[in-house]
Amino acid sequence: MVKLNKIYTRTGDNGTTGLVDGSRLPKYAPRMQAVGDVDEANSAIGLAVVALGERPEAAWLTVIQNDLFDLGADLATPVPEGADEPWALRIIPSQVTRLEQQIDTMNADLAPLDSFILPGGSPAAAAVHLARAITRRAERSATAAAVEVALNSQALAYLNRLSDLLFVLARRLNDNGAADVKWVPGASR
Repeated sequence: MVKLNKIYTRTGDNGTTGLVDGSRLPKYAPRMQAVGDVDEANSAIGLAVVALGERPEAAWLTVIQNDLFDLGADLATPVPEGADEPWALRIIPSQVTRLEQQIDTMNADLAPLDSFILPGGSPAAAAVHLARAITRRAERSATAAAVEVALNSQALAYLNRLSDLLFVLARRLNDNGAADVKWVPGASR
């Protein structure tokens, strides 16, 4: 378990930050951009949890928030040549599969899409759409970082599935798609 007695360390005052293995890199490095974007996605999901109140989906999202801490640790742990260290916290296939199962379950009850939809509808759906958009940015940052450094492919898959899950969840929260806000193309407005 993590124990933090001191919040500031001053070690980052020179513009670098530490990775899990003790190495340091600039705070602006693509890897750190991805870690920060995952943190922002987690914060947006926290806002969605508050908007959901007592709905059961709030509990799902809280599990996902914990996964996102795992994912942040995964991204902040360099992938070594050869076998991974047994202590490294990594996103694993079962975490991705869990998201896929939740997507399939929710999607079965949704009205089919007949238009692109706008982020919005109910306050809870709007919060989930915001979390989805930030998750997409985190995915873009992580895939950009993966061009420069080796990253766990399951971490990238998790972000991709999570944005899909958030899209489907937002539709579920909009009366299973009946209250989706449909896009109206410019010529039709």
